[in-house]
Amino acid sequence: MRWIELENAVNVRDLGGLPAAGGKRTRHGQLVRSDNLQDLSPKDVTRLVDEVGVTTVIDLRSMDEVVKEGPDPLKALASVERLHFSLIPEAGEMTDVAKAALAINRERAIKRDPDDVAGAFYLGYLDDRPDSVVQALRAMSNAQGAALVHCAAGKDRTGVVVALALSAVGVTRDEVIADYAASGERIEQILDRLRSSPTYAADIDNIPADEHAPRAEIMERFLIRLDTDFGGPLGWLAKHDFTDRDVELLEAKLLER
Repeated sequence: MRWIELENAVNVRDLGGLPAAGGKRTRHGQLVRSDNLQDLSPKDVTRLVDEVGVTTVIDLRSMDEVVKEGPDPLKALASVERLHFSLIPEAGEMTDVAKAALAINRERAIKRDPDDVAGAFYLGYLDDRPDSVVQALRAMSNAQGAALVHCAAGKDRTGVVVALALSAVGVTRDEVIADYAASGERIEQILDRLRSSPTYAADIDNIPADEHAPRAEIMERFLIRLDTDFGGPLGWLAKHDFTDRDVELLEAKLLER
């Protein structure tokens, strides 16, 4: 596993070395996924910027989370571009709208598929904010160095966007699923971090423990649903104006030449 060990973030890994179509592999130092960056130590910042080469941060959290958590240490660096693409419907900075949308999404997911709430919840992200998903993938392509994509835990919203990016460039499905499930290796550390923040603590134990685990079958069912409804991840992206040229640019960024 391509873990990047940091002092104050626990779900960070480089997505290089994954096998893709045509015998290619993803490039190291181009796409990184992570949990929340709020607590990064000076050593963590040095590791990410100087060693990993992060130049672009793609934040998938709601504005409510961003405001409550405050700026992370990377925000102070002129060399790091920061982009915010919430996967929750919002109106400006009306945080109550974001909270209501999240609750509606969960209720809708339970009704849509009570046997696969997580997978249905993931489809809700795509239904609610296709604009943010497409912009996040384009931002990966345009990053001068490594693009780091994160949310709070780095497993759900990040998992959906990363799965689409990897699928778009031809990473094998088994590898896409395995990468998603890898966050389960550190689920206790992830949850401990979230419990330490007033922003997330109240919500962690309101959800059954097994719903937090990023199990392989959750991502598998999500991808199968995309196959059924849209002809696959590329079909969904094409429906939302992610063009063949966009795919080519993402391939050029993420795949070995």
